[in-house]
Amino acid sequence: MSCNRCASNEQKNFSGELLIHFPGLEGLDKGVVWVFPKLIVCLQCGLGQFDVPDEQKEQLKNGNASPSGRAARARGQHR
Repeated sequence: MSCNRCASNEQKNFSGELLIHFPGLEGLDKGVVWVFPKLIVCLQCGLGQFDVPDEQKEQLKNGNASPSGRAARARGQHR
């Protein structure tokens, strides 16, 4: 598979740990959404791509994130 930005074939898979914050000052009260995706990184241009799982997409849609990462870890969502 080639890179969507530069068409290079120099891509590598990684495991990731991301905290997604809601924007603006009001986002400070919403907590964060933990995501533990598989990342594809182009080693030529640096483009990174990942998929957000359904449960975390719902949290982002509804704005009901966990106030800390402990809840996600307690449910065993990290990989």
